[in-house]
Amino acid sequence: MGQSAEFGKFLKVMRARLSPDDAGAQESGGARRVPGLRREEVARLSGVSTDYYTRLEQGRNIHPSKAVLDSVARALRLDTGEQAHMMDLLEHCASSAGNPGPIQKVRPALRQLLDAVGDVPALVLGRRADVLAGNRLAHLLFTDFAALPAAERNLTRWIILDPAAGALFRDWKTVAAEAVGALRMDVGRHPNDPQTNQLVGELAVHSEHFRQWWAGHRVATRSAGTVRLHHPVVGDLELNFETLSLPDDPDQLLRVYSAKAGSPSSDALTLLNFGDMGTQAEVPAPEPARREGS
Repeated sequence: MGQSAEFGKFLKVMRARLSPDDAGAQESGGARRVPGLRREEVARLSGVSTDYYTRLEQGRNIHPSKAVLDSVARALRLDTGEQAHMMDLLEHCASSAGNPGPIQKVRPALRQLLDAVGDVPALVLGRRADVLAGNRLAHLLFTDFAALPAAERNLTRWIILDPAAGALFRDWKTVAAEAVGALRMDVGRHPNDPQTNQLVGELAVHSEHFRQWWAGHRVATRSAGTVRLHHPVVGDLELNFETLSLPDDPDQLLRVYSAKAGSPSSDALTLLNFGDMGTQAEVPAPEPARREGS
């Protein structure tokens, strides 16, 4: 399936979530057979013909002007992340199966940085939230990603499928839904990636929550925030996180978690980190997993 079809599916889902009142559209006549706005209502709000908007949803016209896309985004009340995802679905349109990208590696200087921030948990995330590296405290707080099989060293996979993650995150549904939204953004930037498709397939098979979130085409771009945890060793923590894009590889992110100085959460991190300090562990890049019969 080409990304033009994904673009159309995205528009359809965004249209279905809006009522005429939400969008400020004048009610069209007749009973509504489906939830949300009708195509003609979106077309009218966007200033285009119904036929033209229909072609967009059907993936038959993938060269709309920026002005038209901006108008459609306004009509559908897309936020900044959703509009960026819509543009990605067009910009990276592809109709054939993609090839795996280059194996992502962590620069030595970045590994040194992980050592330097050893008193707070830090992870280096790659494409599709693959865990490329993490320091000792991150592995103690979450899980030892370096000890997992190569195909399982993925933060989103761990959050959704590992029961330990469900017990760790006190707001698990929020955290997991945002992880799925970030994966959706990655798919928009890198369509038809075999490893991503395999990950999506595995999560869809094993998680009803994932299937519902994925079908909703939710996207998430939150780079900072707070997570509430209940760790089996040190109890409750409330940590802030910052996610920084690395200039040498925009598909690598440095995520650092911290606690307010002098807070119980800070004390809990210190307690968790008590003992011999190890060095950060580089996680080998995942090898492309193979399906049976492939």
